[in-house]
Amino acid sequence: MNSGQKQVYQWFKEKDWPYWNPHEILARLVEEVGELARLINHEYGPKKKKSNESGQNIEEEIGDILYTLVCLANTHDIDLDEALQKSIDKVESRDKNRF
Repeated sequence: MNSGQKQVYQWFKEKDWPYWNPHEILARLVEEVGELARLINHEYGPKKKKSNESGQNIEEEIGDILYTLVCLANTHDIDLDEALQKSIDKVESRDKNRF
């Protein structure tokens, strides 16, 4: 388990909080990805922010997505470093002659 996962795990343990159910975590993940999509659209697309919209940034939104994925991974005993490495290996193997 990576250091971020351990930190979240310890914090939940100290507070004696349960993780949300997987479908609740997924709903939150979709919400967070939507917030990132809206921000990207504001910064790079035709839809600009309204004057009353809060100042969000891409780093913060990606952090929220990662935090939510950490919670999901922790509920399934998945080491995110290992999961990411498997995905990198898969892409490198599959796409080595693609471009």
